[in-house]
Amino acid sequence: MVPDLHPSGNDGSGGVEVERCRFFDTSNSGNGNGISHNLRQTNSATKVIPRPFPAQNSNSFNCHHSFQERLVNNCAAYWQPLKAIPLASYYKLHRVPSLDSLEVMAEEQDDAQPIELPQNEPTVIEQPQDKVAQDGIQNKILEQVVRTPGRLPSPQPTHLTVPTPGQHRVLHEEGSGYVAPKFEGKELQMDQGELSGPKPGMQTDTDQMHRIVMDQIEEKGFIPPEFVESETHWFYNELGIDDMYFQTETVPAIVNHILSLYAGKVAAYARDDGRLEIRLDKEAADHAVYIDTSKPGVSVIDGPRYEQRIDEKYINASTGDCSYRVESFRSASHLPGEKDQQLRCYFVYKCQFGNTNPGLEETNLDIIGEKRFLQKATQNTKEIYQEVMNHVVTRTGPVIEMFEMESSREKRMVIAYRQGSAMGLFSALSDLYHYYGATSSRKYVEQFSNGITIMSIYLRPLPQSAATMRHPPIEASIHQIMKEVSLLYCIPQNKFQGHFASGRLSLQETIYAHCVWVFVGHFLNRLGSEYTSLASLLDQSNSAHVEMLSKIKRRLRTETFTSDYILEIINKYPDLIRSLYLAFANTHYVQTRGEQDDFIPTLSYLRLKVDPLLDDGQLKDKISKEVVNEHDEMVMTAFRVFNSSVLKTNFYTPTKVALSFRLNPNFLPGVEYPQPLFGMFLVISSEFRGFHLRFRDIARGGIRIVKSRNREAYSINARSLFDENYGLANTQQRKNKDIPEGGSKGVILLDVHHQDKVKVAFEKYIDSILDLLLKPTSPGIKDPIVDLHGQEEILFMGPDENTADLVNWATEHARKRGAPWWKSFFTGKSPSLGGIPHDTYGMTTLSVREYVIGIYRKLGLDEKAVRKLQTGGPDGDLGSNEILLGNEKYTAIVDGAGVIEDPNGLDRSELVRLAKKRSMISEYDTSKLSSGGYRVLVDEANVALPSGEVVNNGMIFRNTFHLRGGRQFDIFVPCGGRPESIDLSSVHKLIVDGKSTIPYIVEGANLFITQDAKLRLEKAGCILYKDASANKGGVTSSSLEVLASLSFDDKSFEENMCIREDGTAPPFYNAYVREVQETIKRNAALEFEAIWREHQQSGIARSTLSDTLSVAITNLDEELQKSELWANVELRESVLEDALPKLLLDKIGLETIVQRVPENYLRAIFGSYLASRFVYEHGSSPGQFAFFDFMSKRMARLNGRQEAVVGMNGVGA
Repeated sequence: MVPDLHPSGNDGSGGVEVERCRFFDTSNSGNGNGISHNLRQTNSATKVIPRPFPAQNSNSFNCHHSFQERLVNNCAAYWQPLKAIPLASYYKLHRVPSLDSLEVMAEEQDDAQPIELPQNEPTVIEQPQDKVAQDGIQNKILEQVVRTPGRLPSPQPTHLTVPTPGQHRVLHEEGSGYVAPKFEGKELQMDQGELSGPKPGMQTDTDQMHRIVMDQIEEKGFIPPEFVESETHWFYNELGIDDMYFQTETVPAIVNHILSLYAGKVAAYARDDGRLEIRLDKEAADHAVYIDTSKPGVSVIDGPRYEQRIDEKYINASTGDCSYRVESFRSASHLPGEKDQQLRCYFVYKCQFGNTNPGLEETNLDIIGEKRFLQKATQNTKEIYQEVMNHVVTRTGPVIEMFEMESSREKRMVIAYRQGSAMGLFSALSDLYHYYGATSSRKYVEQFSNGITIMSIYLRPLPQSAATMRHPPIEASIHQIMKEVSLLYCIPQNKFQGHFASGRLSLQETIYAHCVWVFVGHFLNRLGSEYTSLASLLDQSNSAHVEMLSKIKRRLRTETFTSDYILEIINKYPDLIRSLYLAFANTHYVQTRGEQDDFIPTLSYLRLKVDPLLDDGQLKDKISKEVVNEHDEMVMTAFRVFNSSVLKTNFYTPTKVALSFRLNPNFLPGVEYPQPLFGMFLVISSEFRGFHLRFRDIARGGIRIVKSRNREAYSINARSLFDENYGLANTQQRKNKDIPEGGSKGVILLDVHHQDKVKVAFEKYIDSILDLLLKPTSPGIKDPIVDLHGQEEILFMGPDENTADLVNWATEHARKRGAPWWKSFFTGKSPSLGGIPHDTYGMTTLSVREYVIGIYRKLGLDEKAVRKLQTGGPDGDLGSNEILLGNEKYTAIVDGAGVIEDPNGLDRSELVRLAKKRSMISEYDTSKLSSGGYRVLVDEANVALPSGEVVNNGMIFRNTFHLRGGRQFDIFVPCGGRPESIDLSSVHKLIVDGKSTIPYIVEGANLFITQDAKLRLEKAGCILYKDASANKGGVTSSSLEVLASLSFDDKSFEENMCIREDGTAPPFYNAYVREVQETIKRNAALEFEAIWREHQQSGIARSTLSDTLSVAITNLDEELQKSELWANVELRESVLEDALPKLLLDKIGLETIVQRVPENYLRAIFGSYLASRFVYEHGSSPGQFAFFDFMSKRMARLNGRQEAVVGMNGVGA
């Protein structure tokens, strides 16, 4: 992200007042190198004193600023803000790390003239591919950004708090903010081996504990006697190691460390280059030590990578009860004969907490602090950490603060975040501040037992040299570093980190490339002309043909462009990445305060000013000229597609927890995705990637999280992620035929290394989407974004796989962020928040039961005699309610635990007990099975069945039970199971001699049977109702829940729709739930009768008719919403009175509802009600004048009602 830095005065003098640098951001991390020489120094309890902004004259500072004035005067010879380096040269130096050319560039600076920032004419963005200005630049100033109309403010930003402008926070203390308790025995230990107490692995005999360290070194014989004292003194006094180390380590361990360091010096003489390289690591059960040779400001890519090791082994794995703190120091002196080499030391300690389970909201450091931290931290450090802690526990993302160190250019950056929310950030931060010419003198990672991590990093500029001239002064670059931490927090270790660590690409460019790499992996068109030809021959309206094409598409996509191959291609073209990123930045980067936005121009701004900005045609030519083959061109061309498709993004928002992009889905090829999408969101983080797709402006659907058992499963899930999301949203679109919302779906795929990050991924996904839905009104926190969509958007979401227990958080979070529609944002929330839980009231099952009962009614079957197979057991929502509402003779149930079967019927009372308890069949009392019954659990093997068959593997038996022959079932109701459990390759197992072995199937579980398998079963005589028809009760309930939340104001909503603290429900709530249940059953019965009737008349398969009816309703719905019928006020009100729940009309009134509910939502209600009633009555292929007749009857009823009202008024007169 780009910084907001401001000049302190208007005369361009050397006196500078840097804007107050206190941040609470959506990022986190720490990393650096460091030392503290005077570790025994005791610091008095000092305070953090706010410093007022100076007078306008930049040469006049108040008394608190004298140190800065002296500093600037002393540094004026090499640092003059804005005029020291011409922008073009500065940019080239800043971006290109080649040290060979630095001397030449430095000479060019001597004759360079100061230049002014160019002023551009105002530019208004109309579409992504605007014509650029004459100078090739198109900057978006705040007032010129296309703003979304009618957005309400977001008064409670959750991630960043900016204090009063102009105030600084200066630490008036010297040293690190840590003081190790003085180890009185240190000198004695060095000279005589005395310890403060017995150490593990040492004998406790006093004489042995007082062994002399130097004598032990001499006894080893590796160091010449005349060097023993100097080497020991160097280790004890020159490396900046504090006394805690000497109190913790055993004497033999210290001796080994000294010997290892000396061995490194000796080994340098054997090297061809003669360079001294020391590397030491020791890992014990409760602590670790790493020492490495380090050149300040340089990231070593091919070294031991101790910071990555610390990240992976200790920091990433830290949890509340098993955490590790880290201390890192840089030696004060250079290595012998190495003027640019120092030693960097890392010490890792297992945390010791006084209270290991204080609660997530506890903030008192004395309660949650680690014993060593509480012992070593100064009062000033504790006060800083306490303030940061108070903020971070209330936020989704991290908190960032920066403090200036008095009488020094050193900056102390403090970062706090929740454990596990930013894996790998500690090591990634080193690359970031190295890129901007800073190095760390020391850094600390502290863990707290409430699950919070806080890092302190002490940053200082590199020593002056030709190489450092390419960097801005630290007073400016610290702002850039702090803002770009938000990018690191989103993706700490991106796929192009090597280019960033080497300095060839900036962090922004590498993360941009990472995002496009994800995009390319999902959307690169690699099916070829053969697929297009096949698709043209098939009937796109035939769902079986569409499904077959989908399978062919999945197969073709796995054979050419793997994610690794795409990554290999992109890595070859860093120069192309720069040019493509520049086009992206030119569209979406916003200067919030005009041309003088920053004290030192930001990286993004400089690249817009210095690099040639290419339009899309020029980019196309550049790609064609630079790539080496057709595959490379396809991949790099996808960058252009990405750029042109992004309508808005939070990429440049100062505070964010994941990167989100609102895409225009028009780039999707129609031959592959025949049903066009209305909207698409792509969200990317280190823990996950995810989509949100919708087919209409007003749409609703669940958010599911997909887990992967292993890397192979992850690869499969990643390849099918978008297509599965598209298919689920399309199914939802067909299922939502009775309600105003169209179909949508969100799918989050957890990264293969983050399978335990369900909550973290969900929270980041939701928050980053909110970034693009809410108007940003907090400068420096949520800056304005370029909105090329230009229309307000509202998403309606609900629970799905692995998210049912997270929707309360999403609802509350939307309210905290000021979303005016927070009440309707998520359905399935707790009743205390106005939710109507589907499982509690059996909403989904009510619809499925209408189809089951409808079959019994039409065929005159006795429900109690029907033998029933069900997948999805008594532990699930649909399965448990199906058991409770049904009265069939259950002969087999399959669930997550295994299989239970009894040909004489399972004990109903036992099934009801499990269903009410929500327990799996593993808890079924097997004593209630008949002699022919059995149970096989997934973890069992070699189980003998009553028939004599032996089950070798319980998992395989469970997964394939529904396909086994020789069983006698009358009806099969899938209430759970993975998609495509029955497909064309396996359906033959359910067909014997051309006849279906199961006469009736009602598909309760989504996508359980593929469309081609459904058709095959129906051809074999099976009466089958598909998921899009049967499983729609939940969406109806959710839609009516949304309608209530939109209709009530906040106060009335709480009074009428929220369960009270004592668990009692308002009378209106109970009555409304009953009306919702009746609506579900009525809609299901209408569709069941329509499909049964059409099948009887036409002979068309019921699963095909289900889709045909859905398409007919949705198409007519869209036409009605755009028609002039909506303008007929009397008709509009008449339809709404029929469509809206009677309880809402009686409680609130139609006029008030119309005022509160958005018009596009009311139009959707109007269209969906008329369309569904017409199609259910007249079928999917009505006669030419059927709709005219339908509307004539409605208008006649309306006129009759009006005449009756007039007549009554006349009688009254």
